[in-house]
Amino acid sequence: MAPSATSTRSNDSDGPGEGLTAEQLQSYNQDGYLIIPDALDASTTASLLYEAQELLANFSTDDHPMTKFSTGENDKNAHVGDDYFLTSGDQIRFFFEEDAFDPSTGELAKPKHRAVNKIGHYLHELNPAFRAATLNTYHAGIARSLGFRDSRVLQSMVICKQPEIGGKVKPHQDSTFLYTNPPSAVGFWIALEDATAENGCLSFAKGSHRRTPINSRMVRKQDGGGVEFVDVGVDGAGYPRDLKVEKPEDRPETYTLGEVKAGTLVLIHGNLLHQSEKNLSEKSRFIYTFHVIEGENHYDEENWLQPPEKGFSKLSP
Repeated sequence: MAPSATSTRSNDSDGPGEGLTAEQLQSYNQDGYLIIPDALDASTTASLLYEAQELLANFSTDDHPMTKFSTGENDKNAHVGDDYFLTSGDQIRFFFEEDAFDPSTGELAKPKHRAVNKIGHYLHELNPAFRAATLNTYHAGIARSLGFRDSRVLQSMVICKQPEIGGKVKPHQDSTFLYTNPPSAVGFWIALEDATAENGCLSFAKGSHRRTPINSRMVRKQDGGGVEFVDVGVDGAGYPRDLKVEKPEDRPETYTLGEVKAGTLVLIHGNLLHQSEKNLSEKSRFIYTFHVIEGENHYDEENWLQPPEKGFSKLSP
């Protein structure tokens, strides 16, 4: 019997970056994701949630362009792409839910702290609490277990999944948005609150990372006017190096719910199809996520997210 995609944190991981156990690694390689409960203790989880809420309470809307983050639910080509978004790689910025605005007036219909979709994309450097929770030996050990030689953090986000309006996210692959050649992105997704079916937890197409290549990528438009999705091209790899690839299945993917408790870490392969439903409940679903790429792989100037002057952050502090 194959190991479950849910695993306990390795006792060895409490040491200096020991990484995943053989069973955890087998589960991740088979399913494309791994759920590790209690990766963060209750105190750290609560402090990060508090930090996120403080950021929401204290940012100003006076000079904010009121940029919305589109998940593409209504238009497959729709996606945020203004200058506020494109220059956020070395900033902490706030992006609103599409449904947070009154359609008749264009004004916010929710208090600002209940209207933001996500905070990004440089929390892992500019905010001390999130930096400590990102750039550490525990995560560096996991990255080494996954085969990273030069693990680099290129973005980080708090995703709020607000009550009643938290947007649906259609099936997607993270390497589409964070493309290296060959693909290498891995998401480190940490629940700051319980994630349930009611408030829009993730769901995963198990094993889809081995049968679903990266065919397109999000890039900056050449005229400088936002972003678009383009084919990776004949020279662009669709799968990570050395991945055991399967023949694509001629049937719809089946998705498995990933309900988790606060403090859980979920590792998500960059080729894995995953999604989440709209949050229609009265409870938020705050999570913190950052993405790691292989620094030795090619990352070009066409990508929407460009490295800061000092380069992408080393995962090991």
